[in-house]
Amino acid sequence: MDYNFNGMNPYRRSSFGSVTGTIVDMVPTRMGNRRADGCMIFATMEDMDGNTINFIITPSTFVVDWETLSVGMKCTFWYRADAPMPLIYPPQYNAVVAAQEKNGRMIDVGYYNASMVNDAQTLQLNIDGNVDIRTTNNQYFQGSPANHNLVVVYNTSTRSIPAQTTPGEIVVLCDM
Repeated sequence: MDYNFNGMNPYRRSSFGSVTGTIVDMVPTRMGNRRADGCMIFATMEDMDGNTINFIITPSTFVVDWETLSVGMKCTFWYRADAPMPLIYPPQYNAVVAAQEKNGRMIDVGYYNASMVNDAQTLQLNIDGNVDIRTTNNQYFQGSPANHNLVVVYNTSTRSIPAQTTPGEIVVLCDM
């Protein structure tokens, strides 16, 4: 992890975990002393093995394609694996990114270095002038996506190690 001591690090690296399953319940929730005002949602998911996992969806959760999540939808939620979390069962995570599962669409969430290779060394990005690079509030990203946490949306990749792809869309997680 990169550190600096003034508290402002635009290149903060996070590792992300993910869970794929079906949303079985969604209810308004609250954090701390705040009342449930509809801005945060407590989503319960059942993964492919039948396990229950809870996610808190906040206004800062990025939802791919700005789709409305709903009960019965098959989704993947990503969370910061290095963030503090309560040691309870079922597990509860703060959702950083959410995406509905769609045939033919692949998504990777993670830190990409100066060579545009993710931390797991499993995917390398080839960026041409047609790649749509935006921020989480749908603005065009004005810098280089290298050395940032990214949401990468793509359809195909090579079978090399690391796999290579020219993504259709990149979203820069500026505050992660």
